[in-house]
Amino acid sequence: MTKPRTTGAPGPGARAAIALVVIAAVAVLLIWGLGADAYPWIKAFHVIAVISWMAGMLYLPRLFVYHCEAPVGSQQSETFKVMEGRLLHAITTPAMAIAWVLGIWMVWQSGYWAAPWFHAKLACVLALSGLHGYFSASTRAFAEDRNTKTARHWRIVNEIPAVLMVAIVILVIVKPF
Repeated sequence: MTKPRTTGAPGPGARAAIALVVIAAVAVLLIWGLGADAYPWIKAFHVIAVISWMAGMLYLPRLFVYHCEAPVGSQQSETFKVMEGRLLHAITTPAMAIAWVLGIWMVWQSGYWAAPWFHAKLACVLALSGLHGYFSASTRAFAEDRNTKTARHWRIVNEIPAVLMVAIVILVIVKPF
């Protein structure tokens, strides 16, 4: 069980909300101040958010592998709970939200919504978002000592975000159809 915070500093959820508000404010200022010239800036922030999201999506199942091997109630298990929660709530989830919001704005601005390659990319991003939801539920299960999956399961699941990332990058850069 994680220890309650005793300082006045904001928790991971509050920091995530602050990060979202700051990025949204910067995006609005860029759009308002630069108009059509804001697109490359929004794209840059989108790529940064995607990289951050992918970092969490690749690291979280690796933490689950190690957490499976730690005895329930041990100091090691409790440390993994903190690491998983912070990674999910302070980095991965805010990055996903930012990537989605900025990505939707870019599609709205560019008109790519009609392109077949975009539909395939969207399907991959939806799959990645669903996997994110699975990781969120799994983080809660680990936090409550209810994990039923094996380390082997998490080693296999760890490959899914990488495969989706490769597909998304190829679809966006090459636009094969």
